[in-house]
Amino acid sequence: MVIQDWKSFFMPYEQAVDELKVKLRSIRKEYRKKNEYSPIEFVTGRVKEISSLLEKANKFGIPIDRLQYEIEDIAGIRIMCQFVDDIDRVVEILRARKDMQILYEKDYVRSVKESGYRSYHMIIKYPVNMAEGQKEILAEFQIRTLAMNFWATIEHSLNYKYKKQLPDNVREKLKKAADAAFELDEQMLDIKDEIKDAQKLFEIKSDIISSIMHNILTLTSLGKFVEASRYESSLNKLIEDGEIHELNKLLVSVKKEVNKYRD
Repeated sequence: MVIQDWKSFFMPYEQAVDELKVKLRSIRKEYRKKNEYSPIEFVTGRVKEISSLLEKANKFGIPIDRLQYEIEDIAGIRIMCQFVDDIDRVVEILRARKDMQILYEKDYVRSVKESGYRSYHMIIKYPVNMAEGQKEILAEFQIRTLAMNFWATIEHSLNYKYKKQLPDNVREKLKKAADAAFELDEQMLDIKDEIKDAQKLFEIKSDIISSIMHNILTLTSLGKFVEASRYESSLNKLIEDGEIHELNKLLVSVKKEVNKYRD
């Protein structure tokens, strides 16, 4: 493969990353629209740089014409979860999908690497519809908590700095940090229900405030500036410490006001 072919080589991987990000983010949106908790917090993706790809090929003695068959993480998707048990739920969701084929899985959450690395990996075969027809590519999912991802990002930076030859004292501190990060994940799991309730309450409150603001803006557009100002003042008093029932009462009131002038 000559250098001018790299752009064409990467095209299906770039398309796959874009498509998979949209599909996984839509899962999160689906849960939120149903007012349910989403095990997916956010999703990122990337295609390997040419330099990283060639470095890996050289390391494992992979010929250029075998890259697409033997390097499984040219397209990479990271799925971040809030809690450890969310990882298993995401894995179940991915296993049930019909638009990809799971080739194999590696559970580094339960079978932790010696370095302290934790994550759940899935290698998939994914069909991409290109202009010249369908092409199947390999891609990797990494499913982890926010704490696991923070640690993995730091480890990657240190490995880059020391060319994967970490000094013993750095390696030891990094392992302790990994254990501390996982302990944090387990502690957060213990209060998961309380956290979910707090997040749900925040979302409900935000939705009500948005509805009130929409109706206040409608009053303004109708030329009812005094009324709009009065409701805005009432809202400002409730934004910080107002209860849900108080905000709902204000919403009902401002809606009636809007309907009165519309009629």
